[in-house]
Amino acid sequence: MKIAQVTPLYEAVPPKLYGGTERVVAHLTDALVDLGHDVTLFASADAQTRARLVPVRDQAIRLDPAPLKSDLAAHLSMLGEVLDRAGDFDVIHFHTDMVHFPLFRQYADKTITTLHGRLDMKDLPGVYARWGEFGLVSISDDQRKPLPFASWKATVHHGMPGEQYLFSPQSEGYLAFLGRISPEKRPDRAIEIATKLGRRLKMAAKVDAADKRYWEETIRPMVEGNPLIEFIGEIGDHQKSAFLGGADALLFPIDWPEPFGLVMIEAMACGTPVVAFRCGSTPEIVEDGATGFLVDTMEQAVAAAGRVHLLDREAVRARFDLRFSATAMARRYLDVYGDLLARRPFAEPPVKDVVTSLRARDEDRSFAAIA
Repeated sequence: MKIAQVTPLYEAVPPKLYGGTERVVAHLTDALVDLGHDVTLFASADAQTRARLVPVRDQAIRLDPAPLKSDLAAHLSMLGEVLDRAGDFDVIHFHTDMVHFPLFRQYADKTITTLHGRLDMKDLPGVYARWGEFGLVSISDDQRKPLPFASWKATVHHGMPGEQYLFSPQSEGYLAFLGRISPEKRPDRAIEIATKLGRRLKMAAKVDAADKRYWEETIRPMVEGNPLIEFIGEIGDHQKSAFLGGADALLFPIDWPEPFGLVMIEAMACGTPVVAFRCGSTPEIVEDGATGFLVDTMEQAVAAAGRVHLLDREAVRARFDLRFSATAMARRYLDVYGDLLARRPFAEPPVKDVVTSLRARDEDRSFAAIA
């Protein structure tokens, strides 16, 4: 199958530091190549990929030191490049929200669009009603709730390459918070949980310009002068195994409808259980009492963080391998691609035959692995 992956340009693929969508695109692209497909990645030139790279910008936008940049212009240039090559692909997989809709109407039947963000915004219903010919993939069932009428084709949970994260059979006795310092991520809850338990908390997080005031006025005063709290700042992928693997638990005390929450499965890959507030996608990701605990109140969160040592870290890692590996994610997307091609009325018989044979091959591999 000839597949195009079209990523946002805000971060490198994979990101050098923080960044979820581009990280998922990187892992999906490489997994599809490993499964034998012809994959082309449209991304910035600093991407690292096993696919064929079409560089559409010299570097990712966020870490570009240029003082004046236009993210819209960068993405329009990329979409123009994809449009020029649209006939080369069986499937064009977009990760760019809805910005490509007006340009790709004539190719809608060969596209699939994964939505990576929150969908409870005022202007979104009109867009997804107007361009209903574009098939959509959600990253959790909960993500769909604001747009139940949209053209949903599947839910595909994110996956990560297991070999990238080292399993840690024992923790080093601290709690962890990893993500952004922002009101909806509730780092204040994480600090309060650790303080009430008298436990160390390590916080690896970035502070966006939009959240600078929240950091200065709310979180920084809670961190400074508290001997239990260690603020590390933003970390890269190469640091995550040690950071997450050394934790008794990852605290995920969100207060918003998180569409997925990649850090939860990153922690599980290290064998580290997750204490998550029951909100957004968390009931789909965390298996209560197996890979962590789901809570509704601060009292429950404190109690859960105090008993995470009772969970089997090897079992946590095993559940990650079964549910959230990059290969598992890629195979679920191959089903989506196959369904897309099968519905195309003008698809030539050889294309359908290729889809059928590829599915059969992947099933044979799956059975061989089980055996």
